[in-house]
Amino acid sequence: MKPTLLVLAAGVGSRYGGLKQIDSMGVNGATIVDYSVYDAIRAGFGKVVFIIRKSIEADFKAVFGGKFEHLIPTAYVFQEMDYFPEGTSVQNPERTKPWGTTHALWCARHEVKEPFAVLNADDFYGKQSFELAAQFLHAASQKNSQYAMIGYRLEATLSDSGTVARGVCRTNESGFLTHIVEQPDLARQTDGSIACRLDSNPVIYAGNESVSMNFWCLTPGVFSQAEVRLEQFFQEKGSEPKSECLLPTTMSELINEGQATVQVLQTTSDWIGVTYQEDKLLASRKIRSLVEAGEYPAYLWR
Repeated sequence: MKPTLLVLAAGVGSRYGGLKQIDSMGVNGATIVDYSVYDAIRAGFGKVVFIIRKSIEADFKAVFGGKFEHLIPTAYVFQEMDYFPEGTSVQNPERTKPWGTTHALWCARHEVKEPFAVLNADDFYGKQSFELAAQFLHAASQKNSQYAMIGYRLEATLSDSGTVARGVCRTNESGFLTHIVEQPDLARQTDGSIACRLDSNPVIYAGNESVSMNFWCLTPGVFSQAEVRLEQFFQEKGSEPKSECLLPTTMSELINEGQATVQVLQTTSDWIGVTYQEDKLLASRKIRSLVEAGEYPAYLWR
């Protein structure tokens, strides 16, 4: 059974100032999503599912509709503010922010029936990362809660345009995730170290630490686990305007409670991300260099 690629593409891009997921950043008009789907196909994935919002459906399908469906089955599911687990009621009329990546994952529960990878639409993850994910998922059992995460070096995930938030990973001697430290406002310092600029007593990082960039390898059993977390979240924080139920937090809780294991698969692939509009030019240059090196064709879908 071939694994599925689940793409989180419902974001609003508030810091970027627009929909990063449909913005051209590669060669000959290619988006970052195009490169992810291309890497997934050649790694052996058998289906792509996009999580989007109804309000961006027309714009999203105008860019991607018909582009690669002849190569891989493609489906769409929606993440909407009023989608809740059965029996859950939330009254928050002022809320405009999506409920987070755990909620996005849960919205795909009826479409994904096989082991799958889930990742962000606006992050470039690299060829080897998809190969590692596919290898893990091909061997994954439908019935257990043995998951994996693609790990990246912290120093390779920073922005020159501002601070970033990263989930710094802690692992045991066997390479399994023990917990994730969510560290906001990270930036490179003048001495080359990495620290939180807004912290009066900052934690200093060397840069070789493994961080989560939201690339997870999961099985369908995670959907029921996510639903339990969402029910808790809506009960405790459903009235808040900006709180989110995030996938790294959910995975950490499952690990701490003994309900899941997560193996960290360390990649040497280049991660390329765009947090701010100013990051776009550098991201485009990096992708172009990979094309010029022969890692990707100039025209992905010809």
